[in-house]
Amino acid sequence: MNQMKNNVQLMGFVGRDPEILSFNGDKQMVKLSLATSDRYLSTTGEYKSDTQWHTAVAWGKTAEFIHQNIKKGNEMAINGRLQYRTFENKNGNKQTVAEIIVSEFVKITKEKELPF
Repeated sequence: MNQMKNNVQLMGFVGRDPEILSFNGDKQMVKLSLATSDRYLSTTGEYKSDTQWHTAVAWGKTAEFIHQNIKKGNEMAINGRLQYRTFENKNGNKQTVAEIIVSEFVKITKEKELPF
């Protein structure tokens, strides 16, 4: 039951190439945006799509693997936990962001096979 307390699982498409950052020369973090879409039937009988954008962050070896293997447009699944972070922006105002801290991922997009 402990694993259900703060667990996020998403499957979607990567919106831009993952951005990798290094800290203190040895610690790596990757940040990426993941789009998930829901399709539903509206009250007028039309199908509509609702897309949500999520920010995902990974550290260490997971960050390296994502940076090396995931590109814009790839479909992927992630598993992690939700974390809120507060910071001060350029104007001095406090902002809060929600991020998914990735513990596992699966690349769903298959690489194109070469014809030879």
